[in-house]
Amino acid sequence: MILPRDTLKKLTLRALPFSDAVSDDLPLGQLLRLSLFQISVGMAAVMLLGTLNRVMIVELSVSATLVALMIAIPVLVAPFRALLGFRSDNYRSAIGWKRIPYLWFGSMWQFGGLAIMPMGLLLLSGDQVAGPSWAGEVGAALAFLMTGIGMHMTQTAGLALAADRATEETRPQVVALLYVTFLIGMGVSALIVGALLQNFSALRLVQVIQGTAVVTLLLNVTALWKQEQLAPMTRSERAAPKPQFMEAWRDLVSGGDAGRLLIVVFIGTLAFNMQDVLLEPYGGEILGLSVSATTLLSAVWAVGALIGFGLAARWLKSNMDPYRMAARGILIGLIAFSGLVFAAPMNSSSVFFLGAFGIGLGGGLFAVATLTAAMTLNTTGAAGKGLALGAWGAAQATAAGASIFVGGAVRDLVNTAATSGGLGTALQSNATGYSVVYHIEIGLLFITLIVLGNLVKARPMSTSTATPTGLADFPT
Repeated sequence: MILPRDTLKKLTLRALPFSDAVSDDLPLGQLLRLSLFQISVGMAAVMLLGTLNRVMIVELSVSATLVALMIAIPVLVAPFRALLGFRSDNYRSAIGWKRIPYLWFGSMWQFGGLAIMPMGLLLLSGDQVAGPSWAGEVGAALAFLMTGIGMHMTQTAGLALAADRATEETRPQVVALLYVTFLIGMGVSALIVGALLQNFSALRLVQVIQGTAVVTLLLNVTALWKQEQLAPMTRSERAAPKPQFMEAWRDLVSGGDAGRLLIVVFIGTLAFNMQDVLLEPYGGEILGLSVSATTLLSAVWAVGALIGFGLAARWLKSNMDPYRMAARGILIGLIAFSGLVFAAPMNSSSVFFLGAFGIGLGGGLFAVATLTAAMTLNTTGAAGKGLALGAWGAAQATAAGASIFVGGAVRDLVNTAATSGGLGTALQSNATGYSVVYHIEIGLLFITLIVLGNLVKARPMSTSTATPTGLADFPT
C-alpha cells in the first residue's frame, strides 16, 4: 500500500523531534539553520567552563583563583545583555534588519577571542622568554573578554530573532529546540575536544582552540543567512525618535512578575553554576580521573540537560506552569549536589557522574522554564522581546560568572585552611573545599524555591474557590 504524498509528509513531520515548533513563518529548515548559533555558543562554553579550566589548573599549573577570575571575566559585559536586546529591538538599518547585525558582530567578537586565546594561555602558564611579565594575564583576559562579548551578543540577538519569528503557540517548543542544539553543541564538542587533547601538548592546544574559532564563524554565518526579510526604511523613518532604555526598562519591570523572575534566575543560576570551574578538577584531583575522562563530564551533563529539555517541551505543550517546572528542576538539583558531596568519601566515580547528570537534568529544566517565562512576559510600552530576553540573559550570565569566581575562591580558601590543619584533622583533606562549595549550592537552591513560591500560579481547589500555592504544593 502506497500512502499519498501529503499523508506521508504529515507522518514524517510528526515523527521528527520538535516538529511542533514549526510554523508558517518559521519552517523547519530555517528553524534548524537558525539554531546553529546555539551550537557555536555551546562549543565556546565547553572550552571556557570545561576543558580550559581543567587544562589551566592541572596541566598548566595555574591557581584555581586565577583561573576562576579569567573564566568570570565575561561577566563584566553580561549586564549589558539587556541593553543589547533593547538596541536590537529598536535598531533601524537602511535595509530594515534588526537582529542580523548583532548576530554578525557577535560572531566576529567570538571568533577573535578564540583566535588569540591559546597564545594568552601559554603565556599565562609561564611559558614566556621575552616581553613584560604581565603579558600572559593581559592576553588571557582580553581573549576571555572578547569571547564573552561575542557569546552574549550572539545569543541575545539569536534568541530575540527566534522569538520574533515563532508564534505564541510554538514559542515554548522553539525554546526547547534552541536549548537542545545548545546541548548538542556542548556534548559533541566535549567528545571531540576530549579526544583531540587526550595526548596533551601546547601545539595541540593551539590547534584545537583556533580550529574552534573557525568552526564558530562558519556556523554563525550559516545560521544568520536570510533569517530576516529586507524591509528598506526611508531616511525620515530612520531619523524618528527612539525610545530610551530606562523608559523601556520601567515598562518591563512594571508588569509585576519580571523583577521577581530575574531574582529567581540570578539565585538559581548561582546555585547551579558555582561548581562549573571545579567539577573537572574535582574528578582529577580527588577521584584520580584522567583528562579525557573528566572532559566526558560535559557530555554527561549535556545528556542530562538534553533529557530535561525533552521533558520541558512535553510539559510546556501540556500547558504546565513554567514556574512549577522550574521547581522540579531545583528539587532534582538538590539530589544531584548531594551525590557530589558523597562521591569523595565513597570514592565512587559512578556517583560522581550520576551527580553531574542530575545537575544537567535539573539545570536544564530550570533554564528552559525561566527562559519560557521571560519569552512570554507581557511586555508593554517601549519594552520588547529583545529587552526581556536580554534581561534574562544578563541575570543568568552575571550569576554564572559571579558563581564561578566565588566557587574557585571558596575552594582555595577552605582548602588552605583545611590542609594546614586549621579546621581539624577530620577535615584535613583537599576534598573539603569542594564539599563546602557543594553545600553552599544546596542552600542557594532552597532560597530559590522560597523566592519562586510567589510566582507559581494559584490552582483552584474547586470550581468556586482558589487557594494560593505555596512551597508545600510544589512537586516532590
